[in-house]
Amino acid sequence: MAFIMVDVESDGPIPGDFSMISFGAVLVNEQLDKTFYGQLKPISERYIPEALAVSNHTREETLAFEDPATVMLQFKNWILSVSKDRPIFISDNNGFDWMFICWYFHHFLGENPFGFSSQNLGSLYKGMTKDTFTTFKHLRKTRHTHHPVDDAQGNAEALLTMKKELGLKIKF
Repeated sequence: MAFIMVDVESDGPIPGDFSMISFGAVLVNEQLDKTFYGQLKPISERYIPEALAVSNHTREETLAFEDPATVMLQFKNWILSVSKDRPIFISDNNGFDWMFICWYFHHFLGENPFGFSSQNLGSLYKGMTKDTFTTFKHLRKTRHTHHPVDDAQGNAEALLTMKKELGLKIKF
């Protein structure tokens, strides 16, 4: 299976009413050398300035980003190019990240190459440690910057550490 770590930045809490501004993806392998970065033009007039500020972009900048249908097709093609078999979506906060990616795939392409399920990195770590109050974030090497590729990279590094040093049985 091809585990693909994803991180999303948006200008609000839900897709449709608000917009996914950017996202990053990293194929989880030993090299972490295959990445994708997409910047998407807003699909709604609505946005929350504080939410948008997290992405380090202004509304004016986002209006010049690419058409979402084009970006989602590019992402689908990238997923297919890096996946030998079934791609697995995984993220730090899959309740948020999955919601946007799944909605955008179905809305703009009519399908989602990840299928109908996702994995949560934090929950996986909590299960490994048998502690619902713990976090994996100390396992990141790349600083969490809210640039989605950096954040996906750090989370992928944490997953690799879970495999190499903590004994997680997982195949990439």
